[in-house]
Amino acid sequence: MKFYIGADLGTSALKLLLVNENNKIVHTVTKAYDVAYPHPGWSEQRPEDWWQAFVDGVTELTKDFDKENIQSITVAGQMHGLVILDKEDAVIRPAILWNDGRTEAETAYLNDVIGKQKLSVLTANIAFAGFTAPKLLWLKKHEPEHFNAIQKVMLPKDYINYRLTGVHACDYSDASGMLLLDVKNKCWSKEMLTICSLQEWQMPHLFESYEAIGTILPNAAETLGLNKNIVIAAGAGDNAAAAIGTATIGEGKCNISLGTSGTIFIPSKTCTIDKYNALHAFCHADGAYHLMGCILSAASCNKWFCDEVLNTKDYIAEQEKITENMLGMSNIFFLPYLMGERSPINDTDATGLFIGLRPDTTRTDMLLSVLEGVAFAVRDNLEIAIKSGITIKQSTVCGGGAKSKLWLTILSNVLNLELLVPAFEEGPGYGAAILGMVACKDRKLDDFKEIEMKEIIKPDPQLVQKYEEKYGKYKSIYPAVKDLYKTLNTKI
Repeated sequence: MKFYIGADLGTSALKLLLVNENNKIVHTVTKAYDVAYPHPGWSEQRPEDWWQAFVDGVTELTKDFDKENIQSITVAGQMHGLVILDKEDAVIRPAILWNDGRTEAETAYLNDVIGKQKLSVLTANIAFAGFTAPKLLWLKKHEPEHFNAIQKVMLPKDYINYRLTGVHACDYSDASGMLLLDVKNKCWSKEMLTICSLQEWQMPHLFESYEAIGTILPNAAETLGLNKNIVIAAGAGDNAAAAIGTATIGEGKCNISLGTSGTIFIPSKTCTIDKYNALHAFCHADGAYHLMGCILSAASCNKWFCDEVLNTKDYIAEQEKITENMLGMSNIFFLPYLMGERSPINDTDATGLFIGLRPDTTRTDMLLSVLEGVAFAVRDNLEIAIKSGITIKQSTVCGGGAKSKLWLTILSNVLNLELLVPAFEEGPGYGAAILGMVACKDRKLDDFKEIEMKEIIKPDPQLVQKYEEKYGKYKSIYPAVKDLYKTLNTKI
């Protein structure tokens, strides 16, 4: 029996899957690590912690299996994070993560001075604070000694691949989120590299997600206790890998993720640029393209409210207090901008906001508004897709938040979409394992265009109407407080 390792290098933990040749997940292991917040709005991690989690996790994952039959390792990962290596291939500083908001000035420079239109021509996207290019400009200004020491720029999952193979590699889907890739032509943009004071030799080699970048190094194989013939595939950004794992391959499909962040993922055969500059135009892990909207805080909003405000980790018990007749009925609203917001408002100053609280407001009312607020933020992105002429009738759904039937009911009715819940959902890690099978020439991506669904959540016309009215009120809140955010965030 052949086995394939898929890894999801997430923000809070590394999740590892062992998948057999029959596409069945036979074992999973999760290893957590810390996120550092050295200043308000900053978010960093140590790449060395990722590697240690990977070593410990793979060792545990494979201990009861025949290691000689492991064919490949493929990593999917959190996107946009800036990892820099020096001439000794040592990590120069902690990685600046996707949800780090320190680059407001650099993002504004790129969008307003270089210009959104030019950026769109060069990269198919405009600048967002989480992207890699603004981070490089910030580093050049604030930590020039670190910037000048850069020999290689890479993304989080690529650091693991480098430790496995010694190859500085990146796949097109993940590279798309750096604002350094000419997405349409699948090559590094020489002009963007010049803008960021980089040379092409400092960038990783580019691969399709399902291509092998090499085989495991002898020392890495020894460290992990594995055979020396294992293929290492290029892997993918987490959302593109999740799309592979949920059969979101080809036009007419859609996948919505309710993870730490939230995304709406729409595949396309061609590179389609959103004329509103609100959605991302990226390469897909299947070799084509996709549009994607990303909200920075999704399931993390529920975690924050329960952990920090309600002082409980029993999320299910809290949600059970929300009855069906409560849905769409309250005038309490929540803006889920705990880490600022990306799509579609692109505002690093935005923060979380409750409005409509009264003396009789309960914890349950507020929790419901959190779940609804995230759904409304996803809808903001769906609206852009609809305005761009895209028709979406149903979507698969994945991520930790998708385990809540209540939340899926709210989301289905807010979006007025059928939501397809996969029979088993391991998101990016499972998609990564599939890419490894393809890299080994054992399977084709076309073999994974359909997956089994365990449930279909259908919108209810009456509830759709209630949420249509509530969404109309919700979308008026941010424009009303937008200017206030800058005032509130001014340093005292």
